[in-house]
Amino acid sequence: MRKIVLAAAVATSALGLAACGETADSVAETGDAMAADAESIAEDATATAGEAVDGAAETVEGAADATVEGAEGAADATADAAGDAAEGVANAAEAAAAEAEAMVDGE
Repeated sequence: MRKIVLAAAVATSALGLAACGETADSVAETGDAMAADAESIAEDATATAGEAVDGAAETVEGAADATVEGAEGAADATADAAGDAAEGVANAAEAAAAEAEAMVDGE
C-alpha cells in the first residue's frame, strides 16, 4: 500500500513539473511575441515620426518660399514707388528751374 501511495505522489509531482515546464515554455513564447510586437510598434512610431518631421519640413520650406516671394514683391513695389517719387522730384525741380528762369528773364 505504501508503494502505491509513494508511486502516486511521485506521479503527481512529475505531472506538476511537466506542467510547470510547459508553462515556462509558454511564458517564454509569449515574451518573445510581446518583444516582437513592441519592436514593430517602435518601428511604426519611428516611421510615423519621420513622416511628421518630413511634413513639418515641407511646411517650413513652403512658408520660407512664400516669405521670400513676399519680400521680393515688397522690394519690387518699394523700388517702383521710389522710382516714381524720384521722377516726381525731378519733374518738380525742372518746373522750379523753369519758373526761376522765367522770373529772371521777366525782370
